[in-house]
Amino acid sequence: MSAVPADPTVLHPMPGQSRVVLLRPLVTSPLIEVGDFSYYDDPGDPTAFETSNVLYHYGPEKLIIGKFCALGEGVRFIMNGANHRMDGPSTFPFPIMGGSWTEHFDLITGLPGRGDTVIGHDVWFGYRTTVMPGVRIGNGAIIASGSVVVDDVPDYGIVGGNPAKLLRRRYSDEDVERLLAIAWWDWPLEHLTAHLRTIMSGSVDELAAAAPE
Repeated sequence: MSAVPADPTVLHPMPGQSRVVLLRPLVTSPLIEVGDFSYYDDPGDPTAFETSNVLYHYGPEKLIIGKFCALGEGVRFIMNGANHRMDGPSTFPFPIMGGSWTEHFDLITGLPGRGDTVIGHDVWFGYRTTVMPGVRIGNGAIIASGSVVVDDVPDYGIVGGNPAKLLRRRYSDEDVERLLAIAWWDWPLEHLTAHLRTIMSGSVDELAAAAPE
């Protein structure tokens, strides 16, 4: 069996499966940062991720996605540009309709935002999940299909629902601390490749034993 690691720069990592794209070689926006091997799976056009899945992204807030994240079909990231005023009688953004209404564009600029949306490493997003602006999702988290994530998600938490609620933690607090210290996603690719079975199916003790010196 070949010990050559996979290539994080290949757009379509699965031969004959154009529905899967690695996001790091795909994205061009300076407002989106993606780590190695994070992928998006969509039978339609996964290469339209920046425009179809990252919505209302006018900046300056960023979308930051870690390494080894799995994004199922229809995942949406709603960014701060979706905000409307809520402090007056109407929430309608009149100035974008043109005409003399544009003179009041200051009414819809500089609205308060929640900052960057930050996704940790090794996060699995189920089918058609939605992430709201400024959310931070921890390493090793799982987002159930159809969830609407409005609040931060802890490391190795499993959340589901609308709004998404914490269902359980994948590991004890002690083991979560160990996993974060091990940080297998930062291992050299050759070492990661040699211990792939432990990363995918081993215990925390086995993973710790396999960590590079």
